[in-house]
Amino acid sequence: MPDNPPIISGTRIGHVHLKVADLERALGFYCGVLGFEIMQRMGTAAAFISAGGYHHHIGLNTWESKGGQPPPPGTTGLFHTAILYPTRPALADALHRVMQAGIALDGASDHGVSEALYLRDPDENGVELYRDRPKEEWPRATDGSLSMFTKRLDLEDLLGARES
Repeated sequence: MPDNPPIISGTRIGHVHLKVADLERALGFYCGVLGFEIMQRMGTAAAFISAGGYHHHIGLNTWESKGGQPPPPGTTGLFHTAILYPTRPALADALHRVMQAGIALDGASDHGVSEALYLRDPDENGVELYRDRPKEEWPRATDGSLSMFTKRLDLEDLLGARES
């Protein structure tokens, strides 16, 4: 592997584009349950959705996947899309929305640096809903290096953070 300097600070992942089998079903999940807004739609083939009016955080399309099946286990591909919420109450609201829709969680973890909910969208794509803790609260080893972990996330405590 080349010995290059690290990528410039401030670089971030801009959006994810997902192949889906049924656009309406995908919009029902991402917009109807999670609350994303449609920014642009291309008929029944594609839609671009966002939070807060950005051009798009997620693209959904059926260009190569209309009526398709999820990839079988043991194949390569996207493990999950991670959606970062700005606050703990916002993540609690996301959990409430998912529960109200009757969507099962695959897991819920406290990683020290973040709190995360794991689930599947209607096309079986992995979805992580999470919030980062402030950097000053991240767990550190005695040498100062990052020391993440995975512990069970207390969902009742998280729901208690939800703003009414």
